[in-house]
Amino acid sequence: MRLQFTKMHGLGNDYIYFDCVRNAVPSNPEALSKRLSDRHFGVGGDGIVLIMPSDKADFRMRMFNADGSEGAMCGNASRCIAKYVYDRGLTDKTTVTLETRSGIKTLNIHTKNGMADTVTVDMGKPVVGAVSQPIKTEKGEYVYTFVDMGNPHCVIFTDVPTDTLDIEKIGRPLEIHEYFPDRANVEFVNVLGSHDLRMRVWERGSGETLACGTGACGTVTAAVTNGICPMNEDVRVHLRGGVLTIKYTGERVLMTGPAEFVFDGTVEN
Repeated sequence: MRLQFTKMHGLGNDYIYFDCVRNAVPSNPEALSKRLSDRHFGVGGDGIVLIMPSDKADFRMRMFNADGSEGAMCGNASRCIAKYVYDRGLTDKTTVTLETRSGIKTLNIHTKNGMADTVTVDMGKPVVGAVSQPIKTEKGEYVYTFVDMGNPHCVIFTDVPTDTLDIEKIGRPLEIHEYFPDRANVEFVNVLGSHDLRMRVWERGSGETLACGTGACGTVTAAVTNGICPMNEDVRVHLRGGVLTIKYTGERVLMTGPAEFVFDGTVEN
């Protein structure tokens, strides 16, 4: 069976999207994600995303990482879904709800010339765990803050410039650390100022990506919790793929950023 797909990205965090509202759900999405995500022998991406009908919200998202594991939530993918459903005529609403494995998210679409331009996602209430606690691996000892954004994040503030880090060497042992039974996304963060942070991310199941929406949200939550950034004010998170604007109100996290089409294609299921 031939499947139609759309390649999209949010600040370089790229996924392969399947419209399962108009078309059938691909069989074995875990294996499909592993095959298509390969950047040499497949389409290339950080995973695949299924846009599906929902009986609880306007739409439902299922996302699979490049290693085939199913994720609970992806902030960049949620913005891309908002752009897809609006620009491709699946909805004419500029506020839509999205069912995810970590709950229902509200997506506010900001339009320009009749098309979705940027999207603000209400990411819900974060759950903060350990704050500024030591964590040790064979590659080094760090101080981390744990934030659950529907998926787990280990946020590490460092004075070492993030661009110089061997993130594969130090990220993987932290991802699979015994403190995180479900594995964790790992963020390495430089503080540029009270409203600006620089972040690199090692994502569980995908390795380093150019951007991570939930990671940016977890990072700002951790920064506010540690007194680095102010609450209820916009904080710019500078990622390798661009900038996300995050606001932590103390109750909810709001994320604003772009979403882009790359190309359409077909593959064999």
